[in-house]
Amino acid sequence: MRDVAVLGVGLHPFGKFEDKSVTQLCREATEAALGDAGLAWTDVQAISAASSRFSGGKGWGLNGNDVVDDMGRTGIPVFNLSAGCAAGGNAFNIGWTLVASGLHDCVLVVGGEKMPKGFIQTSGVDEETDLEYLRQLCVGMPGPAFWAALCRRRMEDFGTTDEDLARIAVKAHQLSAHNPNARFRNEFTLEEVLASPMVSDPLHLYEICPVSDGAAAAVLCSAEMARKHTTKPVWVASSAVATAGFDDGCPNGLGTVVPPADRTLHSEASVAVSRALESAGVAPGELDLVELQDNTVFYELAFPEDWGLCQPGEAERLVEKGETLPTGRLPINPSGGFLSFGEATTAMGVFQVCELAWQLRGEAGARQVPGARLGLGQTLGLGGNGTAVVLKT
Repeated sequence: MRDVAVLGVGLHPFGKFEDKSVTQLCREATEAALGDAGLAWTDVQAISAASSRFSGGKGWGLNGNDVVDDMGRTGIPVFNLSAGCAAGGNAFNIGWTLVASGLHDCVLVVGGEKMPKGFIQTSGVDEETDLEYLRQLCVGMPGPAFWAALCRRRMEDFGTTDEDLARIAVKAHQLSAHNPNARFRNEFTLEEVLASPMVSDPLHLYEICPVSDGAAAAVLCSAEMARKHTTKPVWVASSAVATAGFDDGCPNGLGTVVPPADRTLHSEASVAVSRALESAGVAPGELDLVELQDNTVFYELAFPEDWGLCQPGEAERLVEKGETLPTGRLPINPSGGFLSFGEATTAMGVFQVCELAWQLRGEAGARQVPGARLGLGQTLGLGGNGTAVVLKT
């Protein structure tokens, strides 16, 4: 397998854009990534696109074909990937594989989404064979209620407090105030987070990510091509994809919603991260920063412990001491994360690649992690899909 570089990245600011189609969002992200790479549209040899049922365009999850029609038909192959919130990470993995295998020298990875209003509904149809639909209908547990149950379990296990949860939201918005692409750039106090509307006890409104419109793109290329265009490339150390295991703590979205002590919750995420770190030859403690999927504040506590970045029950104290800020020993989501951007589902894995690239190039401004050279991105999506990527300089 060949070395692969992230030569250019581009991000459309997140928000709600009634006057723009998802294809327009993707065009702006694509043009930004190509401009960042110093390449033209005709240099792109293939597209790996994250797609979903929300996106619009042709429908059927053909986001990559919509991009080709909009940018100009050049006959290149298009790969449309669907994996829920992990679609962007899946698309990146395929793009990386196309270049690493030697099949193509320059691949565009793109994801864009226009989300319906309200909390994400995981089922589009009333289909009794759809386990996600059954979870909501029979158990009465949409996303916020599920996350609330996880928080309650953590409170029981580790003594997590309402203030511990709220500090994560405070930190996220403290960082997003310095990110021009974030949807929510206003800072909150601890008291303001705790005073925001209760959605599902103990989770308040500011402790759950909203849904947004947004798009992200990355240009991947061979080492030979990268060295012709930059003297400081960002390299893909590894990219991994996984699905949930049979013994996961929340099998198929049904059964128990909190895992017994000997089971892993969201095994798809843990397996993907483990594979990515092993493939990159990196120990958890060597990472300079992490961009993880924080649909809610709970995940910023649980995931670092699951992946060996800190000890079980330690995450709350790290947040309280400022260790997860860019200047701390374990910077987590210096972008402001999903809490500050809102989730544009299929774009999120590519959004993380953009932030990691800017951090590793030293271009993140006031949210910069000093001396960052090694970063991890992670997503998980509907269907038990998980992805992870390690970038390095």
